Amino acid sequence: MRALTCKAWGPVTDLVIEEWDDPVPGDEDIVIDVKAAGINFPDILIIAGQYQDKIPPPFIPGNEASGIVSAVGSKVSRFKIGDKAIVAPRGGGFAEKCKVHQNAATHLPSELNFEQGAGYAVTYGTSYHALKQSAGLQPGETVLVLGAAGGVGITAVQIAKAMGARVIAAASSDEKLKFARDAGADELINYSVQPLKETAKELSGGGVDVVYDPVGGDLSHQALRALAWHGRHLIIGFASGDIPQLPANITLLKEASIVGVWWGTWAAKNPDLQIQNMSEISALVAAGTLQPKITESFPLEDFKTAFQIISERRARGKVILLIA
Repeated sequence: MRALTCKAWGPVTDLVIEEWDDPVPGDEDIVIDVKAAGINFPDILIIAGQYQDKIPPPFIPGNEASGIVSAVGSKVSRFKIGDKAIVAPRGGGFAEKCKVHQNAATHLPSELNFEQGAGYAVTYGTSYHALKQSAGLQPGETVLVLGAAGGVGITAVQIAKAMGARVIAAASSDEKLKFARDAGADELINYSVQPLKETAKELSGGGVDVVYDPVGGDLSHQALRALAWHGRHLIIGFASGDIPQLPANITLLKEASIVGVWWGTWAAKNPDLQIQNMSEISALVAAGTLQPKITESFPLEDFKTAFQIISERRARGKVILLIA
């Protein structure tokens, strides 16, 4: 099979397309013929050797994909050959075939095509877990979403609205904010021209209940100070490249919580809850409440262009590699 290969940690421009042996499923594994794969910011960190989970080269990156099940292990009970599936491997998605444990896969909802499915597992899985389990979001609460037009940000906007929250979307341009508004955001903040803390507190009537933060840097500091009493600041990632050192005294004064969200590891440790989450997400998709936003797709050979959109933070919604 052809696969995008990281031969040594470094920039994504060093990746090459090479031939690999086809994967063989273990007893509880499935193998899919990959049709499309989603790119996420952590992929860049993994390829550079800068992520918390370091994979020794050579390896095939890619943490979400969709396709058709072509092989199953002897103890697989949830899938059969020919099923359309979404998978969330810990590497291996940017290839013509991908192997995962059956618990790291879900059936592709009939309402979605393969491109939408490829941009589904990591982003919706992360945001749903973050807002449900990590934040305990309640109807009527206010959520401030940073990087609201990005891959995970736009899913947080949609899911928070589906859970009955009021959503303030924050992004760096009016174009991105329009994208967030179309996804359901109630209020908008362009933090390139507006002060984030003051504007968020004004729009929320004194403070937000939950901050969804995949950005980091100075925006994290401002967002933390915009929290209400007993607010929860969800640390999703650091797309800005700056890991903030957040002041503990702010959490004391607000009795606030800073909560780290590492969906992949949580899902591996809690497979039954993860399966339940994905089932609930699929139900929201079937009802038309959630609609995956795929804005750009590229053939595998054009991976450098696709990654550049992510690294330059120009993405609106999901960027997809077409494998088949």
